[in-house]
Amino acid sequence: MAKAAKSKSSRSKSSQPKSSQSKSSQPKSGSSGAKRKSPRSASHLSTYREHETDDEPIKYYYKSEHPPMFGGVFQGRSNEFAGLGLIAFGILLVLSVYLESAGPVGKAFNDSLLFLIGGGRYFLPALSFGLGLGLAIQRDWQLRSRSAIGWALFSGVLLGLGHIYSSDSAKNPGGWIGWIFSEPITSSFSDTGATALLAILLVGSAMLITGKSVIELCILTWRFVAGANSYVAQKSKIQKDSLGANGSEIGFDDAEDFDGEAAQLFDFALDPELENLDDEEVVESELFDEQPKPKRGRKRREKAKAKLAPVKGESQEIPLGPSGQPSAWTLPEMEFLSLTTNKKANEQTIRDRGDQLVAALASHGVETVLVGYTRGPTVTRYELSLGDGVKVAKVTSLSRDIAYTMAATDVRILAPIPGRSAIGIEVPNELRELVSIGDLLVSQEARTANHPLDVAVGKDISGRSVFLNISTTPHLLIAGATGAGKSSAINCIITSVLMRATPDQVKMILIDPKQVEMGQYARLPHLLTAPVTNPKKAANALGWAVKEMERRYDVLVEAGFRDIAGYNAAYDRGEMTVEAGQPADKKFERIPYVLIVVDELNDLMMVAARDVEDCITRIAQKARAVGIHLIVATQRPSVNVITGVIKANIPARMAFAVSSLTDSRVILDQPGAEKLIGMGDMLMLPGNT
Repeated sequence: MAKAAKSKSSRSKSSQPKSSQSKSSQPKSGSSGAKRKSPRSASHLSTYREHETDDEPIKYYYKSEHPPMFGGVFQGRSNEFAGLGLIAFGILLVLSVYLESAGPVGKAFNDSLLFLIGGGRYFLPALSFGLGLGLAIQRDWQLRSRSAIGWALFSGVLLGLGHIYSSDSAKNPGGWIGWIFSEPITSSFSDTGATALLAILLVGSAMLITGKSVIELCILTWRFVAGANSYVAQKSKIQKDSLGANGSEIGFDDAEDFDGEAAQLFDFALDPELENLDDEEVVESELFDEQPKPKRGRKRREKAKAKLAPVKGESQEIPLGPSGQPSAWTLPEMEFLSLTTNKKANEQTIRDRGDQLVAALASHGVETVLVGYTRGPTVTRYELSLGDGVKVAKVTSLSRDIAYTMAATDVRILAPIPGRSAIGIEVPNELRELVSIGDLLVSQEARTANHPLDVAVGKDISGRSVFLNISTTPHLLIAGATGAGKSSAINCIITSVLMRATPDQVKMILIDPKQVEMGQYARLPHLLTAPVTNPKKAANALGWAVKEMERRYDVLVEAGFRDIAGYNAAYDRGEMTVEAGQPADKKFERIPYVLIVVDELNDLMMVAARDVEDCITRIAQKARAVGIHLIVATQRPSVNVITGVIKANIPARMAFAVSSLTDSRVILDQPGAEKLIGMGDMLMLPGNT
């Protein structure tokens, strides 16, 4: 002990300035030549400790000093011992309350609990066990005073309600505490009034326990009830769907047969020929074998593949789509999507900011009149009429001054508003509204959008839901800076397809070089393959799409149609039949749309720029008529990534916030995207306008 003190004393001296005062404060101990003090002379220093930093243990000097008898035992483990004590207390409660085998002490304890809390004593063992286990497992857990008060109030209110509505007062269900909470109120009010007051106290105790407001508690309660109802409805639907035509449950053999027949079609759709445009050694197994296959019906699938295997020298083709049998796929319910509850804007505040804008322009010599305004989710557009002799260019040059006056990060000036003799100044809202996919898919615009490729993209400046028909676009280019909202827009588009179209109508190929955005869609039947994460295999997938496009054109030429819309309509009317004398393999089938989503074009261009650009160009030029459509996204909107050939063939653009005017011109061929405020705010240029 003395040697440890010496080493510590020498370290403390080296870190302190040399002064007589600091030396005199250090205890003299540990030196071999120094005279050791006797225990008696050091008795007045027996409680002396050197106070070190929080992360170092307390060390004792002198042999006469001893640590506290119990402090070292309970140090850092008080919660564990308290938890063990509560568990032992719970065992005592079980013996005395439920089993009544704890002897005279247990009987007296049970009688005391009966007097205090009545029937509430039956819940004490579970509470004691739960709290004890929590303390024993989480050593650093602490019960806050606010939560303790909330739990005490919550328990008292429940005992009071039990005392009011008990049919047998002899059993004393609420005990003395329940009588305290209920009797003063029921003597002044009726049982109904007392119940209302106790319900208010119950809500207050819940606020103390959770730290939530009344509105948040109502939202949580509503979500819990809605989730429970949805769970029960889903279970009922699954149980109903698991019954056969005669009401009996489908056995394992029947389910396996069904899975084998379905897998025969699906696996046949997963084995098209894949060849690199320059490398003939790449085969289809490198890409499409990534799809995880279910275990059921595996033998039947292997037999089906053996029967459908192409003859050597022939190319294996993807089928035109599912067979003529009706699809068993059921579209998901819209209740699975959450809705937002945005606060309504204050009209007076909007008008005041409009007057402030007019005054700001007047201070710079620009006379304007506020003729209207339109409030959107993120910005408010103020429509201003210019005075006589005021040039539009003078207003556009004051964008920074307007932003300074309105205390905004930036403003966007639309001069003039198309079709109107006015200019528009878009100012960011102080309170932004959240736009969710659930709000879009339950809107009135969603009811009128009937095409399988009608996808929700957001809300416009007037707050109306905007839907985009990918089949008429016919391809879409999405670009913007990192974190501007591109991935959210892609997920919104994919979710729209999944919620509104069956796998018989739309198939998808998802290319995700970032490997983190589309993994959740891996097992969906809408996919022709698992999400592609390897850039080299992504080039192969685009090459397969080119081959499939050419094959579909051959089918349309043979059937005598210009596009798949007319072909599918004729097929649905039953007009696509095989004529007599033709081979049986010439059977026509319904052609599904194919949606190819590329989340990051830059990564593909870095690995195989020529192959990717050629495939995208060919698909963008010709694939519209055969139902193959592209959605390409990138966070690097430069001319090296979005080349002139790609831009010329993808007219529809969706621009999120970018960092420079040059990037905005690359995406939109005009300025504007550099003025966006981010977080989903975007400008869209539809290709069909």
